Amino acid sequence: MAGRGRELDEDDVRVRPGRGKSRPRTKDRPAHEAAAAGFVTAVDRGRYTCRLPDASVVTAMRARELGRKGVAVGDDVALVGDLAGGPDALARIVRVEPRRTVLRRTADDTDPVERVLVANADQLVVVTSTTSPEPRPRLLDRCLVAAYDAGLVPLLCITKVDLEPPDALLAAYGALEVPWVAVRRSEGVEELRARLQGRASVLVGHSGVGKSTLVNALTGAVRTTGSVNDVTGRGRHTSTSAVALELPGGEGWVIDTPGVRSFGLAHVDPTRVVAAFPDLAGGLEECPRGCTHDEPECALDAWVATGASSPARLESLRRLLRSRTEAV
Repeated sequence: MAGRGRELDEDDVRVRPGRGKSRPRTKDRPAHEAAAAGFVTAVDRGRYTCRLPDASVVTAMRARELGRKGVAVGDDVALVGDLAGGPDALARIVRVEPRRTVLRRTADDTDPVERVLVANADQLVVVTSTTSPEPRPRLLDRCLVAAYDAGLVPLLCITKVDLEPPDALLAAYGALEVPWVAVRRSEGVEELRARLQGRASVLVGHSGVGKSTLVNALTGAVRTTGSVNDVTGRGRHTSTSAVALELPGGEGWVIDTPGVRSFGLAHVDPTRVVAAFPDLAGGLEECPRGCTHDEPECALDAWVATGASSPARLESLRRLLRSRTEAV
């Protein structure tokens, strides 16, 4: 085979080294003992704004070590990588610390997928207006159920009381003994701020109730505010994602959330809601297995008949439980 060079044999075969030859794979993940602590204040398209203990702010992404574990506003996390916080700096979230509380909702009452709204909150502030737009009691009830289920302290914040007195609204929720504060224009903001001191408080409410205006007044932030349609009485969404904002003086956090049109509760166990009513929880032992607490066989009626609680409290509880399956 003159002119073609020497003949080739098996020694000339090139073998591409396997990927695992030089760096064997392992299921062990690095512990990252030296990772910096951070607090997630905002989430935007796979990027997480995190505040460090020295009050500096960095942008981070999820590391592979997290697997499918999600990261939410309010999470305490461990960070590695570039913590300088410059415009091109990008750190990595390598660990999400155990959560104290989790506020969840589902898309609707048949959706099995839970969506974490906020982690580690202490209080749920349900914002509603007396008019323009009109109160939506079923949505308010659902928010209260979510608060009880998550172990959050509920607070009812009523806006626009200068346009319509809150008497009817307060009468509807009087038996639930939910604390409340009324706000008219700039009045009442200081009382609300006092109730937020030392806590991480989530503000929820449907569009147009003045939630973003409240957040601006409480924190000094500039969240976009919107108007209400005079014909439909509906507001437009001005907050598009949850964000944690610190109260002046570092005495608490306000977590603003997008305006909600629905609040699915497919994940809520009725017994966890009843547990938030200590005056009624004692009657659960005599309930039949699988009791929904809104049926003739429920033992809570007999419990109330003993004087351990009031019929109004029981009816309010049942109204909340029915809200889990009634359309908003």
